[in-house]
Amino acid sequence: MRAASGGDASAVGGGAADARVVAARGGAEAGGDGSGAPGDRPADRELLGRVFLARVLEPGDETGGRWVRERGVQEVVRHLREGGRALPGVSQKRWAGLCARADRADPGRDLAVARSAGARFVTPGTAEWPGQLDDLGDARPLGLWVRGGPSLRMWALRSVAVVGARACTEYGAHMAATLAAGLAERGWVVVSGGAYGIDGAAHRGALGAGGATAAVLACGVDRPYPPGHTALITRIAEQGLVVGELPPGDHPTPSRFILRNRVIAALTRGTVVVEAAYRSGSLVTARAARRLGRHVMGVPGPATSALSAGVHELLRADAVLVGDADEVVELVGDMGELPPERRGPVLPTDLLEPRTRQVLSGLPGRGTATAAEVARRAQTSEDDAIARLYELRALGYVERHGDGWKLTRQTMISVRGGRNPC
Repeated sequence: MRAASGGDASAVGGGAADARVVAARGGAEAGGDGSGAPGDRPADRELLGRVFLARVLEPGDETGGRWVRERGVQEVVRHLREGGRALPGVSQKRWAGLCARADRADPGRDLAVARSAGARFVTPGTAEWPGQLDDLGDARPLGLWVRGGPSLRMWALRSVAVVGARACTEYGAHMAATLAAGLAERGWVVVSGGAYGIDGAAHRGALGAGGATAAVLACGVDRPYPPGHTALITRIAEQGLVVGELPPGDHPTPSRFILRNRVIAALTRGTVVVEAAYRSGSLVTARAARRLGRHVMGVPGPATSALSAGVHELLRADAVLVGDADEVVELVGDMGELPPERRGPVLPTDLLEPRTRQVLSGLPGRGTATAAEVARRAQTSEDDAIARLYELRALGYVERHGDGWKLTRQTMISVRGGRNPC
């Protein structure tokens, strides 16, 4: 393997890569401002190095993240290019595999392919980087590929993850779409994984409300997955953001789906799980959110539903039960963003003065009662009971039959409904 200098852009791809960087980033961003040779500025070398490492290291590789933190991007790139002695923390076998990947990595090509797909590479320390991703420590992404016009950092500041089962029920899809639409209408960005089921319902709910949504993929952002959601992910890229750690063209694997979930959790203020079985990947997102100090919320389902069993376990632990967007915003929003007061329907009898309502409750459900009997049941004097009974008659609640009083038919329906609707 050829040696490469840590201070030379050739360490991550050579002169051909430099030319592609100019095409991928534009003259003003890649040295066209007269500040240095194209692709040879420190910022350009950092960009190329991170793109290179994103091709070599798997997402969430904490060992590689520690190398970058302790040695810097260029030093790690140089070691991988030279292929000498393994860096600390990996076996010789794994190091050989990483070096083999490094031989094939071409960051300039990746940037050019991404640009042709309308994507950009956002790195830590730049203006668009969401600072909350730094909470992941050494598992922090080396950078994120982003499709879409809005600023990832600005959108992440007011975002909520809505995740759940792929094989969801109609109830789950309805709740996810309704929840996402409500959040979007309140100015929140709905983040999910672009998958079938709850993810797709959440994205569609936000888009249908004319709101903002972002899909975090477990593959290259230039190849939508699953294929059945190509149209949906394309629409998200046009109206929102499509985000991923993996370089252009990379395909998803089971482990990459799991590792992707930590980005969803870190990127957002809180995670709502709508439906999830015991082994659902969405529970990984919830657990990551809990470790990161984010809000964890769950939408309950039927106690007999296996698809809600995982959510119920979250709720039995320390997740918060939510049923609509107002309750989510109360948790993740700013101080004072409270949901409206919840109460049942107001019955006509609720508007009566308390002592008059007490006299009304002294009448039997069936048949008649004298004023004295009503007074005894209402714990008041007979004169007071008679006065209030005449008031109730004027309002249509009671009627007089000889020396007795009884409830009108309409009042009987109202009172029974208020006392025991079952």
